Amino acid sequence: MSSIHAAIQALFPNLLPIWAHLITIVAIALVVLVALYKITAPPKSAKLEKMTTTEPRWVRWVLTTVALLFMLVFLILPLLSVFGEALRKGWDVYVTSLGEPDAISSIKLTLITALIAVPLNLVFGVAAAWCIAKYEFKGKAFLTTLIDLPFSISPVVAGLMYVLVFGANGWLGPWLAKHEIQIIFAVPGIVLATVFVTFPFIARELIPLMQAQGSDEEQAAIVLGASGWQTFWNVTLPNIKWGLVYGVILCNARAMGEFGAVSVVSGHIRGQTNTMPLHVEVLYADYQAAAAFAVASLLALLALVTLVIKSLAEWRAEQQAKAAAEAPPERPGQISLTTNKTAKAA
Repeated sequence: MSSIHAAIQALFPNLLPIWAHLITIVAIALVVLVALYKITAPPKSAKLEKMTTTEPRWVRWVLTTVALLFMLVFLILPLLSVFGEALRKGWDVYVTSLGEPDAISSIKLTLITALIAVPLNLVFGVAAAWCIAKYEFKGKAFLTTLIDLPFSISPVVAGLMYVLVFGANGWLGPWLAKHEIQIIFAVPGIVLATVFVTFPFIARELIPLMQAQGSDEEQAAIVLGASGWQTFWNVTLPNIKWGLVYGVILCNARAMGEFGAVSVVSGHIRGQTNTMPLHVEVLYADYQAAAAFAVASLLALLALVTLVIKSLAEWRAEQQAKAAAEAPPERPGQISLTTNKTAKAA
C-alpha cells in the first residue's frame, strides 16, 4: 500500500492534498445538511401522508436518481472543484490571495454596494408591494410590469443604459463633468446598476403574500383608531416578516454576485471599482488561477451561508403557519378582550 501511495503521489503530486480538502468540505457540508434535516424534520409522532402518486416504484427511483445525478454533475462537482482549485497550493497561498490589497478592496466594495443597495430595495419593495396589494388604481398592471423589467433585460444592457445617461457622452455627462460629479467608472455607478438588477426581488416576494392576506386586518386596525404607521408596524409587518426576510436574502445574494451590469459601469479599475466577481475575472485573465479561485470560493461560501439562512427562514415561516393553523379558535370573550386591548393601544 505504501508503494502504491508513493507511486500515486509521484505521478499526481497535487491530487492527494486536493482530495483531502474536498473530503473535508464534503464532510462539513454533510454535517450542515444533517443538522438542517434534524431542525426541519417533522416530529416522529406526526403521521405521514399517504402517497398520492400512482407510478411504479422503479419510475420514482429512476426520476430520483436522474435528479440527484443532475445536481451532482451540474451543482455539487463544480462547487467542489472551486474549493479544490482554491486550496490546490495550500492554505498559505489561499490566505495570502485573500489578503492582497486588491482582493481586500474588492471585498470591501462588494459589501458596501450590498449595504447600500439592499436597504434601498427594502424600502422600495415594501412600498411597491403595499401599493399594489392594498389599493386599486389605474396603471396598476403597468407598475407591476415595470417591477419585472430587470428580469427581462440583460444586465449588460442595464449597464449600458446607465452609461448612456450618466457617461461622459451621455445625456447628463457634460453637466456632471462641469460639477465634478463622477458616476460612471465609480462607486455610485456600481450602486445604481446593482439597485436596478436587484430591486424586483423583495417586491416580488411580498406582492403575492400581501395579496393572499388581504386588507381586513389593516381595515380593522384603522377602524379601531390606529394610524397608518401603527397599522404597518403592529399588523402588516408581523404578517410579512418572513417573506421580507426571504426577499432580503435573495436580494443580498444577487447584489454580491452581480457581474454583467457592474462590469459595464465599473471600468475595471483594480483596487478601486472591481467587485469580487470582477476581481475573479481579472485574476483569471492574468493566469492567477489560485488567487481567482480563492476569491471565488469566498463568494461560494457567502452563497452557502445565504442558502442556510434562507432554509431556516422558510422552516420558521412554515412552523408559524402550522402553529397558527393548529391553534384553537378564540372564544367570544377572548375576542372582545383582545379588541379592547387593541383599541386602548391605538
